Amino acid sequence: MPDDVRRPAIDKSRLPSRHVTVGPERAPHRAFLYSMGLTTEQINQPIVGVATTWNEAAPCNIALSRQAQAAKKGVAAAGGTPREFTTITVTDGIAMGHEGMKSSLVSREVIADSVELTMRGHCYDALVGLAGCDKSLPGLMMAMLRLNVPAVFMYGGSILPGRFKGRDVTIGDVFEGVGAHNVGKLSDEELHELECVACPSSGSCGGLFTANTMACVSEAIGLALPGSAGAPAPYDSRDAYAQASGETVMTLLRSNIRPRDIVTRKAIENAVMVVAAAGGSTNGSLHIPAIANEVGIEFTLHDFGEIAKRTPYIGDLKPGGRYVMKDLHDIGGVPVLMKALLEGGYLHGDCLTVTGKTISENLRDVKFPTGQDVIRPTSKPIAPTGGLVVLTGNLAPQGAVVKVAGMKTLRFTGPALCFDREEDAFEAVDKRRYKEGDVIVIRYEGPRGGPGMREMLSTTAALYGQGVGEKVALLTDGRFSGATHGFCIGHVGPEAAVGGPIGLIRDGDVITIDAVGGTLDVALGEAELAERRRVWTPRRHDHQSGCLWRYSQTVGDAEKGAVTHPGARAETRAYADI
Repeated sequence: MPDDVRRPAIDKSRLPSRHVTVGPERAPHRAFLYSMGLTTEQINQPIVGVATTWNEAAPCNIALSRQAQAAKKGVAAAGGTPREFTTITVTDGIAMGHEGMKSSLVSREVIADSVELTMRGHCYDALVGLAGCDKSLPGLMMAMLRLNVPAVFMYGGSILPGRFKGRDVTIGDVFEGVGAHNVGKLSDEELHELECVACPSSGSCGGLFTANTMACVSEAIGLALPGSAGAPAPYDSRDAYAQASGETVMTLLRSNIRPRDIVTRKAIENAVMVVAAAGGSTNGSLHIPAIANEVGIEFTLHDFGEIAKRTPYIGDLKPGGRYVMKDLHDIGGVPVLMKALLEGGYLHGDCLTVTGKTISENLRDVKFPTGQDVIRPTSKPIAPTGGLVVLTGNLAPQGAVVKVAGMKTLRFTGPALCFDREEDAFEAVDKRRYKEGDVIVIRYEGPRGGPGMREMLSTTAALYGQGVGEKVALLTDGRFSGATHGFCIGHVGPEAAVGGPIGLIRDGDVITIDAVGGTLDVALGEAELAERRRVWTPRRHDHQSGCLWRYSQTVGDAEKGAVTHPGARAETRAYADI
C-alpha cells in the first residue's frame, strides 16, 4: 500500500488489545512493546497474533516460519501490528508405531489450548494461524472458533511426491515397504532407496492423508482463502497466499466478521461432503465434531456418516486412488472439487467465508476442467456414496468408521484375533502369526484407554505390504492414519477401557463387518455379552501421571470428537467479547 494511502483508524474501544495498550494505567504494558521496537502508531493499531506450529521435527512444519513472515507483511500492509508466536506439534510419521503416537491426538488439544492462552494472555485482536501436520490443522481451527476473534487459517502445504521405480510415492509407500521387505518383496537396498526418495521436499504427507484432508476442510468450512490448501509447501505461491491471509484478517476485523459467523451447521456439512467426496482420512470424522463443539453445535460420528452416505465419491486420490495433492493443485485445487459438488447440487452455496463472500460467489468463475481424471463430475462418480462409511451394531453401539475408498471387498466375516496393545499386534503381523480371514482386534487404544487413541499405520501398512490388505480385517478402538487402506475399522465405541463390547470379545468369536449395510457385529447374544461384562475388570494403563494421565481423565468419546471440554454450549462469554 502506498505511503500516502491511509486507512481510517480502527476504534480499539471494542477490541481486546485495549486492555494492554490504552490508558495511563497501561504504561508498563506499552513499555514492553516499545522495548521490542514497536512505534506508538503500531501500538495504537489492532494487534494480530500470527501463530504457527513451526518446528524442526519433520518436513510438515519446516516451511511455516517462512510463510509466517509473509502473513505478517500482509497484516502490517493492511494496518495491523502482527505478533508471531509458535506452539507445539507432534508429527505422526515420526510418532507412528511406538508409544510416541499416544501424544498425537493429545497434541490437538494442547495446540488449541496454548493458542487460546497466548491470545488471552496478551489480548490480541485477531488471529492468522498456519499449520502443517495432522493435528495442528484442527487444533488451530478449534482455537479460532473458541476465541471467536476475526481469524484466517492457512495450511503450510503438502510435500512434493517422490519417485521410485518410475512411479510417484509418498510416506505411505515407505510404511508399506516395511511389510513388503518382511516377505521378501523388497531387498534391503530397495527399501533404503525408497526411504531416501519418498520425501523430497518440505511439506505434509502428499496423499489425501489427514493433513491434506483437513486442509480441504479449511477451505470447505470457509476459514481459509480459496485455493490456499493446494499449493505444495516449496512453491513461492504459498507466500502470496500467506500475505493475502494477513490482509484478509484485517478486512474481517474492520467488518467484524468472526469465525462463528462462518462456521455454521451448513458449513460443517460442507466440510463433511468434501471429505467424503475426496475419499479423505477417517480422522475427519473425529476432527469435524471437535470443531463443531467449539461453535456449540452438536455433531457426531453418526451425522458425519449420514452425510457421507448421500455424497458421491469423486476424488481419485491416494491412498485409495492414484493421485496426490500436487495433482489436485495442478488442475485447480480444492475449488475444483467444491465446484463439482456445487454443480451437482450438494454443497450449501450460501455459506459465508473469510473472503466476505459466499461459497457460490467464491466459485462463480471456477471452471470444472476437462481432460483430467483427478476429480470426476458428480454425474460420473467413482462410487455413488462417499469414501467413508460409519458402522453400528452390537460390537459398536456408539459407532465405528471405515474408509472404503478404493476397496473391492466391502463385507468380511472372520474369527477374532485379539491384542490389548498395538505393539503385540504388530509383532504378530511381523512374524505372520495370523491367518487369512482373521479379524485382528487391537483394543485398549481408545482416547481414555491408550491413553491418546493411537493410529495403527505401522500395523496396517505391514499387512498391506505383505499382500493381505484385504484378506484380513483390522478392528480397533484406536485410530488409523489417513494413509491407511484395506479393511480397517477404527473409532470403535464405546472403547474397551470403559467396558465397551470390543473389550469383551475373545479369540475365535466371529465378527461380521458389512460396509454396504453399515453394520459391525459379533456373533454373541446379549446374555453372553452381559455375563462377560459382569466379570470384566478395567485394564490399568501405564500413564498414571503427567499430560497423558490428565488427558485420560477429561477426554470424551470418539463418537463426539474425543473432546476435553464442553465447548461453546457451556460458554458464558467468548474471548472476543472481553
